[in-house]
Amino acid sequence: VHRRCVPGWTRADDDDVPDLLTHVGHNTILRIPVPAAVWCSPRAANPGCEDLDGRASRWSGRWLGRMSWQPAGVAVRRVRECDVDAVVALVHDLAAYERAGQQCRLTATQLRAALFGAQPALFGHVADVGGEVAGVALWFLSFSTWNGLHGIYLEDLFVGSGHRGVGLGRELLAALAAECLRRGYSRLQWAVLDWNEPAIAFYRRLGAVAMDEWTGYRVDGPALAALAGSAALEQD
Repeated sequence: VHRRCVPGWTRADDDDVPDLLTHVGHNTILRIPVPAAVWCSPRAANPGCEDLDGRASRWSGRWLGRMSWQPAGVAVRRVRECDVDAVVALVHDLAAYERAGQQCRLTATQLRAALFGAQPALFGHVADVGGEVAGVALWFLSFSTWNGLHGIYLEDLFVGSGHRGVGLGRELLAALAAECLRRGYSRLQWAVLDWNEPAIAFYRRLGAVAMDEWTGYRVDGPALAALAGSAALEQD
C-alpha cells in the first residue's frame, strides 16, 4: 500500500541539517510524494561546459512550504559529460563513507556510457560551486503500476567533505522534486543506511515517509547466475 506523506515538519537550523546523504546497503526505504508547491526557475548560467540542452540553470523554489536558497556561486544543474571524473570520485568517497569502499568498482568509462550513451538509463544532477563539482545526485526512472506514473529513484546522493553545512544536499533533493513535477512524475524515492540517523532525521523533516512495511531484496553474484541458469528459455 502506498502511504501518503503529511509534511508536518518544522524548520531546522542550518547547522542541524546534514549534507552527507547516503544510500544503498542495509537500508530503510523512503518515499516522498511530489508536492504541488514545488517550482523551479532557471537563472544565469555559470561559465563552463554546456548543459545537455545548451543551458545551465540554478534552481530555487518553494518546497513543502519552505523557500529553497543557494549561496552565491552555487548552481544545481544536470550532469555534463565533463563532470564524469569528478562524479566517479564522489561515488567512491560515498562508498568509503558507507564502509564499503572495496566494493565500489565504478569507472569513468562505465559512468560515461550509462549517462551519455545512445540510450541512457541513468541521469544525474550536480551541485556546482564556482566550477567545482561539490555534490552529486544519480537517479533513474521507476514506475508505479498502481498510479500509472513514473517516479525518480535516487541511487546516490553525496556532498564532498569540503562543501557540507551550506545546504547543498537539500538543494539537490529540491532539484529532483522539481524535475518530478515538471515531467509529471508522482514521487521521489530512495534508501538510507539504517545507522545514518542524522540523514534519517533530515529526510523526515522534508516530509519523507519510511517504507517500513517493505523489505528490499537483491540477487547478485553466484545466486544471480544460479537463478538465471534455472530459467526455462523460450525456444525459437
